[in-house]
Amino acid sequence: MLPRLSPLITSHEQLGAKFTTFGGWKMPIRFGSIIEEHNCVRNAVGKFDVSHMGQIYLDGKDAEYLTNKLVSNNVTRLRDNQAQYAMITDDNGIILDDTLVYRNSSESFMFIPNAGHDEEMFLRWAHFRDKWDLDVTIKNSTNEIAMFAIQGPLAVDSIDALSPDSLLDLKRFTTTVTTISGITCTVSRTGYTGEDGFELLLSSNDAVTLWDALDFPPCGLGSRDTLRTEMGFLLSGQDFNHQTNPRTPFEAGVDFTVDLGQDFIGRDALLELHSKELSLNFIGFSLSERSIPRPGSAILNDVGEQIGVVTSGTLSPTLDLPIGLGYVPPSYSSIGSSFQVAIRNSFKPATICSTPFINPQ
Repeated sequence: MLPRLSPLITSHEQLGAKFTTFGGWKMPIRFGSIIEEHNCVRNAVGKFDVSHMGQIYLDGKDAEYLTNKLVSNNVTRLRDNQAQYAMITDDNGIILDDTLVYRNSSESFMFIPNAGHDEEMFLRWAHFRDKWDLDVTIKNSTNEIAMFAIQGPLAVDSIDALSPDSLLDLKRFTTTVTTISGITCTVSRTGYTGEDGFELLLSSNDAVTLWDALDFPPCGLGSRDTLRTEMGFLLSGQDFNHQTNPRTPFEAGVDFTVDLGQDFIGRDALLELHSKELSLNFIGFSLSERSIPRPGSAILNDVGEQIGVVTSGTLSPTLDLPIGLGYVPPSYSSIGSSFQVAIRNSFKPATICSTPFINPQ
């Protein structure tokens, strides 16, 4: 199957980007050096094309009810133009995907599935709409919407200077509609790097025009991954996977996204699990030796028994240390605890750290 393409594919090719396939999309992994792109975001501002993320729109008097039944958080708490992080779980409380849910108005919502999950989630919402005979119009607009992330300590001032409206006071997890360099955008003060900044949603027809107008260094998925790993943020399909790495929100360390007081699919299973000790905890760790922990690497105790698995790993450009994320039993999950990670047929000492690994500016 041919990969899906961003509306910026030609622009990326002209810039000499190196590509990878992620979630069924051909996307730039880097334009130059991943470390330079990472440091640019940590110290100044960079722009990401994240048009591979999905956009599902819901309109109708039952849009709130349907969404509240299908995500773990409580969307009734959202006011107009607010967003909320949530999990999408199955009947057993296992994460299918994580998402941001946006309330546009009392009867209008939008949520963002991860790359490659848009059609699956569109069909899931449509299935339960029909099953429960609800009044909701659902549209998968992923192919019609471009999405950019402008991130870094200079991001807010930089984007504010390109808009006729003041964006400086836009609060975290809130949105507004304005123009950026003359292009109409939904501007959301959200991101996936730990730095301040905005995510911009706009018509794919305007993508090239706005991308070219944003005079910031382009950054690829490589630095996006090192930035989010330093923050301990989950990556769908890697830090959890419904088939190969099934995890509940409690195991994945995102309890704050679960409102057990509201009735959503998976709630009963999670309510039962809530009173029990977890079998695994999501942890962050660092290595003292300069070896990179890779997803799937075994985590072993001091007598060589496997106790867990690495789900994400990288060399942190900010700390200049190998860091990773993974799952271990609670008895091994205390900050400062030591274990070993199997890397290329050798065992490297590792220490559990608190996450995020860094405190952004």
